[in-house]
Amino acid sequence: METKQLLDEIREINLAYLLLAQQMIRDDRVSAMYRLGINQDVSDIIEKLTVSQLLKMASSNSLLCRFRFNDALIAELLSNDNRGDSNAVSQSHAAILLAGQPAEVIT
Repeated sequence: METKQLLDEIREINLAYLLLAQQMIRDDRVSAMYRLGINQDVSDIIEKLTVSQLLKMASSNSLLCRFRFNDALIAELLSNDNRGDSNAVSQSHAAILLAGQPAEVIT
């Protein structure tokens, strides 16, 4: 993959992520903070971003979103291909493990 194409795709992902995050925060802040793994300070910043600021942030050459885990158990639970009840249990177990992780902090 060419560097330019890769950077274009990163920018596209960033913009989609920021727009989704902002909408989630505006709809239900507490749920959004949990699902995004962010704290109150970060959610306040994202909520107040203007369109111009969103576009500027999205233009970064680094991904703004990231995996919230580096735990093989969570990865296994989330990628489990089981159908039905066992999939629901796996998803619930992963959600419980993710809920125990601290929210992202601005440093």
